Amino acid sequence: MEEKLSSGAGLEDLVREAFGVEEKDWDQFGPLPLAFLGDSVYDLIIRSVLVGRGSRQTAGLHTDKSRLVKAGAQAKMLAALEPHLTPQEKGVARRGRNAHPANTAKNASRREYLEATGFEALLGWLYLKKEYDRIVTLIRIGLEETGSEL
Repeated sequence: MEEKLSSGAGLEDLVREAFGVEEKDWDQFGPLPLAFLGDSVYDLIIRSVLVGRGSRQTAGLHTDKSRLVKAGAQAKMLAALEPHLTPQEKGVARRGRNAHPANTAKNASRREYLEATGFEALLGWLYLKKEYDRIVTLIRIGLEETGSEL
């Protein structure tokens, strides 16, 4: 029998409810798990916008998505967003930048990879805090200020 989940809840709420994930103090969460999640949040938003703008072949969608989600592009996004971030958001991004990931991107410098990790950690943290409007606002500002086209 299919259970009915809360209507009107955000995706994060539905996931927590369906899978029994407890609310946590996300401010105390490590930067790498936040970046792991934030990478997917950013990817999903970019993919949603690209698909929402009209039906195209998936190869073109993938090319456009890859241009925007690669480490170098994310590093530029964080640099452009820096003046727009609150002190707490800057702290989360800094923790992500200062993390020691085991891997690096094959097509990015170590510095770009660490900056991108900061960007992803910020998005993961905002997602877990249910700051969806803030995520969208920051991505929109970052894309505009870096001259990135969707």
